Amino acid sequence: MSLIKKAIDWGTKKSPWIIHFNAGACNGCDIETIDSLTPRYDLERVGILKQGSPRHADVLICTGAVTLQTRDRLIQIYEQMSDPKFVIAIGTCACTGGIFEDCYCVTGGIDSVIPVDVYIPGCAVRPEAIISAVDKLLGSLDNDKKEGGGNYES
Repeated sequence: MSLIKKAIDWGTKKSPWIIHFNAGACNGCDIETIDSLTPRYDLERVGILKQGSPRHADVLICTGAVTLQTRDRLIQIYEQMSDPKFVIAIGTCACTGGIFEDCYCVTGGIDSVIPVDVYIPGCAVRPEAIISAVDKLLGSLDNDKKEGGGNYES
């Protein structure tokens, strides 16, 4: 393994950048996701920064059930992210489609469109659960290399 590859792997584990995408949520999980970045819970203390561009992000945090209107945008954002990339589905709607599962405009959870690495069920998910899931995701990077999704559940 080259020195550059080792440096990239170290940076991915120690300072991942996240991007948040709302696929059609009621904003309950969005508020808790943003709350995990505030000084009270301070997700930045473990090196995680919120990023506005998918080209610079390592982790895609998704909330809400995927609708026909947001499906193409979600795929586009996922494809713009560089490898290795990880996806976290936050909330019951993002995991399974939730109460909107059989609606005419809902295609299902996030995993109906893109691969998901970590599922955080709940309505609305607490910031502690988000921090725990991100910690487990980063811990799993130490144990094994990303080969296409581990499906860890918080």
